[in-house]
Amino acid sequence: MVRGFRQIVSLTAVSRVLGFVRDMTYSHFFGANALLDAWTIAFKIPNLSRRLFGEGAASASFIPVYSQQLHENPANAKQLVNTVLTVLFVILAALVIIGEAGIWLYRWLFNVSGESSLALSLCSIMLPYMLLVCIVAMLGGVLNVHRHFAAPAAAPIVLNIFIIAAVLLTGWAFEIQPRRQLFFVAFAVIIAGIMQIVLQMPPLKAAGVSVRPAWRIYSHGFKTIITLMGPMILGLTATQINTLADDLIAWGLSASPEKGTFFMLMGQKIAYPLARGSVSHLYFAQRLYQLPLGLFGISLATAIFPVMSSLSAKKDFAGLTSTISRGLCNTLFIAIPATVGMAVTARPLISLAFQHGRFTLNDTDMVTLTLFFYVLGLCGYFLQQIITRAFYSLQDSKAPMKTALVAVFANIILNLVLVWFWGTGGLALSTAICSYLQVFILIFVLKKQLAKFGAAAADLQTFFPVLARAAAKTAVATIVMSAVIIAALWLSRTWPDVLKLLLIVPSAALSYIVAAKLLRIEMLSLLTGTADKQPVP
Repeated sequence: MVRGFRQIVSLTAVSRVLGFVRDMTYSHFFGANALLDAWTIAFKIPNLSRRLFGEGAASASFIPVYSQQLHENPANAKQLVNTVLTVLFVILAALVIIGEAGIWLYRWLFNVSGESSLALSLCSIMLPYMLLVCIVAMLGGVLNVHRHFAAPAAAPIVLNIFIIAAVLLTGWAFEIQPRRQLFFVAFAVIIAGIMQIVLQMPPLKAAGVSVRPAWRIYSHGFKTIITLMGPMILGLTATQINTLADDLIAWGLSASPEKGTFFMLMGQKIAYPLARGSVSHLYFAQRLYQLPLGLFGISLATAIFPVMSSLSAKKDFAGLTSTISRGLCNTLFIAIPATVGMAVTARPLISLAFQHGRFTLNDTDMVTLTLFFYVLGLCGYFLQQIITRAFYSLQDSKAPMKTALVAVFANIILNLVLVWFWGTGGLALSTAICSYLQVFILIFVLKKQLAKFGAAAADLQTFFPVLARAAAKTAVATIVMSAVIIAALWLSRTWPDVLKLLLIVPSAALSYIVAAKLLRIEMLSLLTGTADKQPVP
């Protein structure tokens, strides 16, 4: 598990650095305004499929069943891979065609203009990426079961390279106007999707997996995947759906030249609580809080999921309980200090990275506020990744689905209330609150499910105490780190942002590692590559 985690983290780190560079190019050439709002909405719709399939429903439903088939009948497992890929291709191709027709029909019926027209045009170009990235995700799931993590983790690097190249070439080399630039970037996304598929082929061949059309849709394995997949779409992607809801509500409640500054409700004029650029502020804040989540949280969950699935397939419930417990402890070990670190470094980081070109001081203020509220839910986002996959390793998708429905509904209600108080910060706070809502429900249901599937009572009795003690030690190490950060902030109060970060980040990381070592926190092995001999207390 740890080896796979480190491999994923290494490549994900490269991807996240390039993603950060990509966002810097966005801020420079487009700023935080109506243009980037339109791009964000347009790209998020097809990219949501990556969240659903790459980090969600298809791979999460496929991996446990494929692991079991490999264990019981390798020949059937190969047929299962090809059937799933073929059916997924057919369904998504149909959805792309329907989506393209729907966009054309909407534009014809409603005669849209301005930023709405731009968003629809860009979405129309990038909609086929939904098909490409989902195929990439499924191929990555196959490779993960075979304990190959490099190619799937490297796929986002390809996307970032193509987007960065497209923005820089059209902006600097050809000096194309920002609105036209976005169309070239949209086409670059499609090319990147094709190259991402190509990247997966050599390791698939090395693993003995031949990709070819198949249609064994009546097999037991395929039926199990389909049964699991529907509920998983909500269960594993509640946070992603909530962030999309944040964006759509921000778009709908933003004043613009098209809509004016107010709307009518029951005969009363009500001023919009937001302005154009709010979706961009959400975007930059989401990208920053997702940096530690993608680098550590999703990487750990991706590495641990095949292990949990294999243990479940072998009915080793004692090992499964221990693995889940350790996974949750590991996520807290990273998420708690990451919350403090992101909150403290938010403003200098945003100012240094984005405040140039078309990105203004006011944009820095708004993104900082929004990011602060998002990072309050960082522990919840991390824990979701492990807990939901624990249910899926048991081939139970209903409990995560039910809690996700509650979380999504609560998020929409809170969005519509909190946006009037803190603007985009209120939307972010709503998402943070709902992440904990889902986690608190799931973690108690999980213990019951483990007992139901045969975990020993002795193993279950230590589940919560182990988690609580690991969280307590992590909190102590984080307090030590926070004290060092406060001292570093005082010393660097008059320094430029770049020097502040160069002092704060290394000193915070070093102090946290030293404190964890002194406290003998076992999870430190995730970062150092060495394991304490002492168990989790």
